[in-house]
Amino acid sequence: MTDGVRKIAGLDFASVTPEEFARLVKKLSDKEIAAIARDGALRPRVLHEVFGRVERQFRPDAAGSLKALIRWRITGSGDNEDAVYETAIADGACAVREGRSDADPRLTLVLADPEFLKLVSGNVGPVKLFMLRKVKIVGDVALAACLTRYFDIPKA
Repeated sequence: MTDGVRKIAGLDFASVTPEEFARLVKKLSDKEIAAIARDGALRPRVLHEVFGRVERQFRPDAAGSLKALIRWRITGSGDNEDAVYETAIADGACAVREGRSDADPRLTLVLADPEFLKLVSGNVGPVKLFMLRKVKIVGDVALAACLTRYFDIPKA
């Protein structure tokens, strides 16, 4: 286990600000993030924490009258299955649920753990990921391009 992975594993996520988390992710290599993704206990903990903060980081003023269901599929590696979360934006609020609902999403984003963590920590933008073919977008491409403006994304 590398120092970076050890540091993430030992985090008390409740005491880490989004900016601190962004700095930690920035220092991790893709190989280290892949090691976190393969860890059957650490990966769900990290994903749960990231998605647990989404509602608090939502910017209703930026979203305005937006109504959208966004499905996130973070592709697993090793023995880990894909993780699926959904964010529902409506009426100036954002709600997160783990798992796939029967509803049709307006947007589905499919990406691997390294790209996901870099995106949500502000270390890479969605357009760059798309240009590098590191994210698969199904549905509303325009929504995907401006998705980060609806959330307070930390800067590392």
